Amino acid sequence: MTRFALTIEWDGRPFMGWQHQAHGPSVQQAVEDAAHAVTGEDVLVHAAGRTDTGVHALGMRAHCDIEKPFAPFRLMEALNAKLRPHPVAVLACEVVPDDWHARFSCVARHYEYRIRARRAPLTVEAGFAWRVVPPLDVAAMAAGAAQLVGRHDFTTFRSAHCQADSPMRTLDRLDVVADGDLIRVFASARSFLHHQVRSMVGCLSLVGQGRWTPDDMGAALAAHDRGALGLNAPPDGLYFLSADYPAAAVSG
Repeated sequence: MTRFALTIEWDGRPFMGWQHQAHGPSVQQAVEDAAHAVTGEDVLVHAAGRTDTGVHALGMRAHCDIEKPFAPFRLMEALNAKLRPHPVAVLACEVVPDDWHARFSCVARHYEYRIRARRAPLTVEAGFAWRVVPPLDVAAMAAGAAQLVGRHDFTTFRSAHCQADSPMRTLDRLDVVADGDLIRVFASARSFLHHQVRSMVGCLSLVGQGRWTPDDMGAALAAHDRGALGLNAPPDGLYFLSADYPAAAVSG
C-alpha cells in the first residue's frame, strides 16, 4: 500500500463543494471515481479542507492509499485522463509517508477572495469573482481587516451550521490588495470556521463602500453574535490557494 499526496485544482461551479453530498456532485466523488477507474480499487481521498458549493481551488492538497504499484507521474496522468470532462485536474503527485495526512498534518491553509470593483456585469469572470459596484476604499478595508488578525472568538463570522467544536481561531493573515479594479483578499490560518472567509470579506465590502467604518469590523468581532454579521460574500470569488505541512520526506 502506497500513500500518494495530490495537489488538485478545480472550477467549483458544477460542484456542491469538495465533500460527498447526497444531493449533488462533489469534487471528492469525481476524484474517487477516477481513482477507481484507474486502479480498480475503492479509493478514499482525504483533502486538507472542505469547500462550499461554487468555491474554487488552485492548490488543494489531498491524499489516497493505493495497493497497485504506480509511479507518481503515471498516476497523475491516469487520474487526469479519467477526470475528463470534469473541470478538475491533478497538478502534482508525490509519495508520502504512511502517517502523512492531508487534513491532520496540515499546519496552515491559505485562501484568496477576488472582488472586481466595476459597474459593468462580469462576463468572462462570471462565477470566478464577486462584482461590487465602486467606489471602494481599499485603505479602509485594510484597516478593518487588521482588526481581525490574531486569536479571537469568531462566532460572528461563523455559519450557523458550522460543526467546529470551538469558535476560537488564530487568523495569521488578512490582507487587502488592489490591482486596478481587482481587489484581492488573502487569508491564512491553521484552520477556518465554516463561512469564515466569506463572512469576513462580505463585511469588508461594507467598509469599502463606506457603510461600515473599520472599527465596525472590530465591534462585529467583539459581539460574538452571528446576528452582528453585515454580509456573507458569495462563493464565486473564493479560492483555496494552498496548504502548508511540516518538512517531510517525499519522493516523486
